[in-house]
Amino acid sequence: MKFTKMHGIGNDYVYVDCTKHTLKEPKEIACLVSDRHLGIGSDGLILIGSSDTADFRMDMYNADGSRGEMCGNGIRCVGKYVYDYGLTDKKEISVETLAGIKYLKLQTKDNKVSKVCVNMGEPIFAPDRIPVLAEREPVVKELIHVCGRQWEMTCISMGNPHAVIFLNTPVKEFPLEQTGPYFENHERFPKRVNTEFIRVLSPDRVEMRVWERGSGETFACGTGACAAAVAASLNGFCNREVTVELLGGELEILWKEEDNCVYMTGAAATVFDGEICLPEGLE
Repeated sequence: MKFTKMHGIGNDYVYVDCTKHTLKEPKEIACLVSDRHLGIGSDGLILIGSSDTADFRMDMYNADGSRGEMCGNGIRCVGKYVYDYGLTDKKEISVETLAGIKYLKLQTKDNKVSKVCVNMGEPIFAPDRIPVLAEREPVVKELIHVCGRQWEMTCISMGNPHAVIFLNTPVKEFPLEQTGPYFENHERFPKRVNTEFIRVLSPDRVEMRVWERGSGETFACGTGACAAAVAASLNGFCNREVTVELLGGELEILWKEEDNCVYMTGAAATVFDGEICLPEGLE
């Protein structure tokens, strides 16, 4: 199987061009390639395919093989892949995902994509669509009991479910590995949840760490950064234009009043191309 390793500010995936062929067992392949000791090493697997409704299709699998609806950092790399590898010459493209069609604007340098702006669509606040078990909409400053204490959470879907927790201390000091799994698998999240732990630095800047369902802590989460920016605005901490500092770098998030859509701009990078021999039955 030929592949390309790419990352969006450290959120790394294995990308496979499936515009001309398909993979039989993508869930099993995702687990195999994601292993950082026995495989290629990544946060998951992303397949780039053809679409009847958009320019391309993105199918995303987490490191544990579970299917993800959407990946903000991943879709930026999809934009870079299809342009850099000659699958399109357009600088404005559409990509079909399980969270709907997303629209990308590609920024190039030396005829290669360096940054991508993605229209991530409108944030979803309805509890049953996030989904989260809650009685009010929007789910802002909702109390939840995790790890022996009460937390205030703000829940949003950006195509996948997010719970945003505000901290008063630097995010690097937070015991994410001990706390994240309990949020991810809490009974109030029927489809599990991505949890963002953020600290507000100023009205236009926050820092964030994320525990992603199916992958654990990652260097960055694009949909999570969008959810964090929207949550910070909803709670009155930040403006609608926010820089989100993540372990792997920064993302620029703009929640426009005009169309209520969230726009994410950030880098996309290619690490290397390669080929891996798959076990019999997975080819």
